[in-house]
Amino acid sequence: MIELHLTPNDDLSDILNNLNQPATIYLKSGIYRQKVEIERNDLTVVGENRETTVITYDDYARKIHADGREYNTFRTYTLCVTGERVKLENLTVENSNSDPRSVGQCVALSVNAKAFSAVNVDLKSTQDTLFSAPFPDDLVNRYRGFIPENQLYMEGGSAQLYENCGIYGTVDFIFGCGEAYFHKCRLVSLHDERGYGFVTAPAHSLKQERGFVFIDCDFIADGAEDGSVYLARPWRDFGKCEFIDCRLGAHVNGALYDKWNDTNRDKTARFSHRGLVSASPLSPVKWSKELSDEKTNEIINMFAARFKGINREN
Repeated sequence: MIELHLTPNDDLSDILNNLNQPATIYLKSGIYRQKVEIERNDLTVVGENRETTVITYDDYARKIHADGREYNTFRTYTLCVTGERVKLENLTVENSNSDPRSVGQCVALSVNAKAFSAVNVDLKSTQDTLFSAPFPDDLVNRYRGFIPENQLYMEGGSAQLYENCGIYGTVDFIFGCGEAYFHKCRLVSLHDERGYGFVTAPAHSLKQERGFVFIDCDFIADGAEDGSVYLARPWRDFGKCEFIDCRLGAHVNGALYDKWNDTNRDKTARFSHRGLVSASPLSPVKWSKELSDEKTNEIINMFAARFKGINREN
């Protein structure tokens, strides 16, 4: 295991992707204005200070790429991880665009890996802050030749962990088909001029047993109006989310979930919850489910076993 100490003057993508062995990379506090892809396996990237070690860029979906086409959502990332067993600690990843109404989606972090973790990390953007791969099957076909293959394809299941993280956004700010666990995180809904917001937009296939799992998290408003935000809406049929022992601010609508516009995904979405504490009365939509004690314990025990090497004392 080697160690590197880098500053904002260093080219992160070039240095990290030329490593040929596991490494821990320490980032000095500062603004890293770079678009970064981490392709190598077994790297740990540690910031000096969570608030002042910031990787930031400002690509957006309606921007015209050098190839003459719009960037589209999936090329707007500030940081894209395609290497396996990459871990981020103690830093911020940001897409600095603040008005998705005019510029479109703005991804901060895209994780296209089966094994990934982020601990004490802030992810900041507005619409589509965090993409958790894989892609829905229909988009794999649509974007063949448009998205690089190492970002588009991912075989097998994933296990992504986000612990003690702050994830900020407005609409669909956690989306994708990944199996991802959020433990003791802060999900922060920002003000959006459109007057509504959605924390998650899952697109899991029916064969996936787990989707997005939130355990002991806080859903907080930073500008979002009371009753204007839903915990989840299904981006594709069978999208799955489970919310366990979480605390909800008054910005969360009592219905909890939305079916996505005029679709019939209320018949296929797999949304469930247990032990929610809300600042406002709850009346969950009838097509959602309350988890049983047995199922809740099963999920928590499975989570603890899978990530037993992760510190959960924060």
